[in-house]
Amino acid sequence: MILMESNKLRWGLCYAIFISLTLSSLVRDLGVSAEGVNPHEAKQLRDEVREMFYHAFDGYMNNAFPLDELRPLSCQGEDTLGGYALTLIDSLDTLALLGDRERFTSSVQWIGKNLQFNINKTVSVFETTIRVLGGLLSAHLIASDYATGMRIPSYDNELLVLAEDLARRMLPAFDTPTGIPYGSITSTAGGGTLTLEFGVLSRLTNDPVFEQVAKNAVRGLWARRSTLDLVGAHINVFTGEWTQKDAGIGTSIDSFYEYLLKAYILFGDEEYLYIFQEAYGSAMHHLHKDPW
Repeated sequence: MILMESNKLRWGLCYAIFISLTLSSLVRDLGVSAEGVNPHEAKQLRDEVREMFYHAFDGYMNNAFPLDELRPLSCQGEDTLGGYALTLIDSLDTLALLGDRERFTSSVQWIGKNLQFNINKTVSVFETTIRVLGGLLSAHLIASDYATGMRIPSYDNELLVLAEDLARRMLPAFDTPTGIPYGSITSTAGGGTLTLEFGVLSRLTNDPVFEQVAKNAVRGLWARRSTLDLVGAHINVFTGEWTQKDAGIGTSIDSFYEYLLKAYILFGDEEYLYIFQEAYGSAMHHLHKDPW
């Protein structure tokens, strides 16, 4: 069992707040901050968002749980990314944001008792990181602190233990000549969108290895940029050659830029800011033309 000191918990809570800030603002403050939307319309939109979420969540729980996802036409469940109740983990922070203490608590407790990663599955490092590892970490931080309003008194770091176990099982994927992790087809986003989750895990466990491998992957991608300071869409993790040389800000690349800036904001690491500024400047200079 991993025990956290209070200062680690307070720091770690920043991650949960950080990733949920935009949604929280939309749900609670839309009438104040959204131009052209009055308070009555904001409440209607808020209620519509809540209704849409529960339509999807209840459909999954009633027809697909504990499989990964719900097939919308047949209303049958399917294990698509590993077989670990993916949609439930992916929904934890939204349940908390909506103030659903009962469902958030029961979901955290079920995951803590039933989820395990000692399985023989081929998984996507990218999707598993942003959806499962990120979901476990954010729910752990929310469930651990009174400041969130959703603290679970009986919670004993079960999700953090699972998150560390999961991340350790993914570490061999980074054992490549370039440091960029394996993927069925490794995209720039897939290799460069791991820093937040792995970095937070390192700080919560006092083990730097997670943050190191994620940062090395970013460095591996940036080191192979073009003379224009642009990156391609897909790369061979063994040779370092770009297999899709198109540069852009869309699919397969978008979150590479996103995570550079967020990693700097969250961790204060100047290297991420430097890479972001160089990459952003080049994108604006060379790509800022319709249709991007």
